[in-house]
Amino acid sequence: MKILHIIRSCDPKAGGPIEGVTQLSKCYKELGHQLSVVTLDLDDADFVKNQTLFEVFALGSGKKSTYGYSKKLIPWLTLHCHEYDVIVINGIWQYHSFAAHRVLIKAKKPYYIFTHGMLDPWFKRAYPLKHLKKYLYWWWGEYPVLRDAKQVLFTCEEEKIQARESFWPYRCQEQVVSYGTAGCIGDQDLQKQLFLETYPQLQGKRYLLFLSRIHPKKGVDLLIEAFSKVYSAADDTILVIAGPDQVGMQSNLTQLAERLGVAEKIVWPGMLSGDLKWGAYLNADAFVLPSHQENFGIVVAEALSANVPVLISNKVNIWREIVEDNAGLVANDDLVGCESLLSQWQHIDDVAKDNMRVNARVCFKNRYEITKASSFLLGLFEG
Repeated sequence: MKILHIIRSCDPKAGGPIEGVTQLSKCYKELGHQLSVVTLDLDDADFVKNQTLFEVFALGSGKKSTYGYSKKLIPWLTLHCHEYDVIVINGIWQYHSFAAHRVLIKAKKPYYIFTHGMLDPWFKRAYPLKHLKKYLYWWWGEYPVLRDAKQVLFTCEEEKIQARESFWPYRCQEQVVSYGTAGCIGDQDLQKQLFLETYPQLQGKRYLLFLSRIHPKKGVDLLIEAFSKVYSAADDTILVIAGPDQVGMQSNLTQLAERLGVAEKIVWPGMLSGDLKWGAYLNADAFVLPSHQENFGIVVAEALSANVPVLISNKVNIWREIVEDNAGLVANDDLVGCESLLSQWQHIDDVAKDNMRVNARVCFKNRYEITKASSFLLGLFEG
């Protein structure tokens, strides 16, 4: 099959959606299928020019806009959409989904769409004015995209349920699909060594790892405050906060850490990838993600694959599976909940922690390993 994914950006800094596409492309290729990607990136972007896993058609206009308008997208899709057996739209609220719907309906070409958590009601509560603007757009812009899709794909049951609560009218063909990642690959001993050599201040230290975009919805401020309350100056545990600072939060967060007296106990590596990223996971005592909203959490699956227990909020939509498999701890996405996560972990004995590490890997293999996800999706597309 020839499969086309339409997505706002293939920049790795954009987070989980493009990582999911990347992982699926590897599996599709091994099974003899071809995946191509249309994006609204500029064609001279390094991450476009250096992409070797799949063909990228970058049609960006160069204008700085989160909406991502491009006059090239509709003509390109009109000319090429019939060349593909399957078309998947990734994400909503941006020009690529609106334009794709406009072309594909006219061409009578069926399509699937991943909402990637963008219908979560948390956004309605957190940004009420923005939600009102979205409501005006919903009627004529985004609702038809979902209504007319062959299937709207959700990465877990919780995401599907939550999506029903944000906008009205809401009618679509819902489908929960398997989703995941390839997990920890490579020489783990070398990866662990590389990370500690790169960040020697972590040698011989126990650390908690946050690895995700630094964004208001991720609860990083809660994490720093909870860390300051649970881990005293006498405790040598370190907090590693790794990820791209997309909205300029880090300076405020470092000031918060200074006010709370824990600035010396926090390491900020920035965005990690490849062996450095896996080394960060493999050396971690636990992974922490106190998000206010997370439709799936590729980084949670990655941590599980590296035998790392996950300490997450109950707004990470796969939290029920984590509890069921005893692969980590779950609490509310507030300061009390975040403190509870860290305090519980601090007081768990080593035997229980080791058992949870084993459970983490089993949870990953049974639920989130990418070959199962790709087989599920291919079966859906071929059905």
